[in-house]
Amino acid sequence: MPATVCGDDSEDTGDEDRLYTVQVLRQLADPVLIPLSNNELGQSVPKRDWEIEQNNYQNSPLQAFVRVLSGIGPWLALGTDKSKEGQLRAQYIELARIGIIHSTDPEAGDFMFGEAARDRIVHAHNLAYPLVVARQQLWEPLTDSQKENVVNALKTHRPFEPFPGTWLWFSAIIEAALWELTGEREMEHIERAVESYMGWYIGDGYYTNGATFNWDNYNSYVAQPLMLEVIRICRDQGHPLGDHFEKVKARAFRYAEVLEHMISPEGTFPVIGRSSTYRFATLQHLGYVGARVDWPEELDPGATRAAMTTVIRRMIEAPGTFDNNGWIQPGYVGHQPSTRDRYINTGALYNCTLGLAHLGMPADHPFWTAPRAKWFQQKVWSGEDVASQRAYRE
Repeated sequence: MPATVCGDDSEDTGDEDRLYTVQVLRQLADPVLIPLSNNELGQSVPKRDWEIEQNNYQNSPLQAFVRVLSGIGPWLALGTDKSKEGQLRAQYIELARIGIIHSTDPEAGDFMFGEAARDRIVHAHNLAYPLVVARQQLWEPLTDSQKENVVNALKTHRPFEPFPGTWLWFSAIIEAALWELTGEREMEHIERAVESYMGWYIGDGYYTNGATFNWDNYNSYVAQPLMLEVIRICRDQGHPLGDHFEKVKARAFRYAEVLEHMISPEGTFPVIGRSSTYRFATLQHLGYVGARVDWPEELDPGATRAAMTTVIRRMIEAPGTFDNNGWIQPGYVGHQPSTRDRYINTGALYNCTLGLAHLGMPADHPFWTAPRAKWFQQKVWSGEDVASQRAYRE
């Protein structure tokens, strides 16, 4: 499905961009969700030589599923309707729900939540987050026994201590999800994450990853989306931590603006820091705020859509991104084997699906209906007049 590669001043709206992005979602999700619906994911995910050498394969099927689930959750949350896309969503809601049932059922062939190690904190959070985002589609229709299996799977994180830093949000969103879905939680996980990160804010919309500063994109695909979700749940539950919501929202809007400004005129962004093999997951926060919070008034929705679509297209269509069987391969742009971090396996690479959070904005949202336009850096580098730059001050 073609999409315009660069912004322009035409009156074209986002129909083609949305169709293209849905096709990308399907390209990533189908190799994972379809085998899992038949209890065959464990035997379908490739075992690559480097995963065997690193002894890093065991959780690859689990990571592939829950990361895809997290990525498509905002889109599934739109529910079904009579449109072609609404009917397509119905199919994927069913596939996702079957995947949740199979992955958490101890009697199923693709049961994934058995014996746990410390990294279970990471993987269980990717099950918890979409259950909160798409509660009506993924949680409510489950039977009591199926819900019990899911709760048992989520609680497998509890024996382990999260590392100080972004891992705090993994355990926090799990407990916040349990709180919202069942009324039961271990509050210390939530309190520690919120209180730590409120102290790690360094200004202009950015939080450090613990006591030290790291240049990476974990503010986008962990910290800020999960922070907003956790604090929103605290607010809805009447807990004092919910009083932070407006402050973290304002910071989140500034960070979204920075992410848009980081997209070059050609539709690239600086590749800096660990986990860059997650590719356009870097864009998650920019789409998340529009889908789950509100659209930042500082950003032109049509220009931002054009920028994000261009980045995704450049990355997803790069030669070597997928192997001959349609499984994603390590790399930043295409197949670049040396880019993988030691904790990366094939399943982990599906974190890129998080970068499709903007599909959670409905088709009639200004993000999709506004005319395609030049984004900020295109305007700057073509010599157009633009507003003066500023920092965010509280």
